[in-house]
Amino acid sequence: MEKGPPVTQINIATRFLLFAALASLAGCHPSGAEPPLTGADLYRACGSCHGEKGEGDKVIGAPAIAGLPKWYVRRQLDSFRTGMRGAHPDDIEGLRMRPMSRQMKSQEELEAVATYVSQLPAQKPAPTVKGDPAKGKAAYAVCLACHGPEGKGNEQLNAPRINAQHDWYLVTQLHKFRAGVRDYMPNDTIGATMRPMSMTLTNEEAINDVVAYISTLPPL
Repeated sequence: MEKGPPVTQINIATRFLLFAALASLAGCHPSGAEPPLTGADLYRACGSCHGEKGEGDKVIGAPAIAGLPKWYVRRQLDSFRTGMRGAHPDDIEGLRMRPMSRQMKSQEELEAVATYVSQLPAQKPAPTVKGDPAKGKAAYAVCLACHGPEGKGNEQLNAPRINAQHDWYLVTQLHKFRAGVRDYMPNDTIGATMRPMSMTLTNEEAINDVVAYISTLPPL
């Protein structure tokens, strides 16, 4: 397989400067009697990183968000806006999301963009992580109680769907939970429930195996 040109920090920084400019334009709020911005309007600030269809972008660590439940999208945006998430200095991707989340100026706008994202068709990403799904299935028993046998999630348990997420993103988040980066704030009680779960995966091989199994789950 041919490889493209190497991605440098300058490349990424340049992209984010462009994305920030686009987000600023997409998130502007005209005064006067203009109608409220729709979810599609507001999503323009998100699409510059997450993709027009919510498919995500590995280069900048942006996860797939198409088809995520509205309650989860809304809660994550609230968490980024308030500093509940993205506060740890090592959470580079989370720190990038905080100013983007503040493009939404009200709960009504949060609701509108969360609704829009939830209605985007979920896409099943191609697997990229090398692991043993058979071993991962046994390890997934710990995840099953919250995320469900098919990875569809559970709102009552604050567990998002994970069956249509990029495997590289799941690996990254498991590492962040293990290191205390994702559940950094003391009052993040929801994030804190994931840390002991992630600690049951004792090494990189175990993480790759469970993520490889999740990649086999049906997306819908």
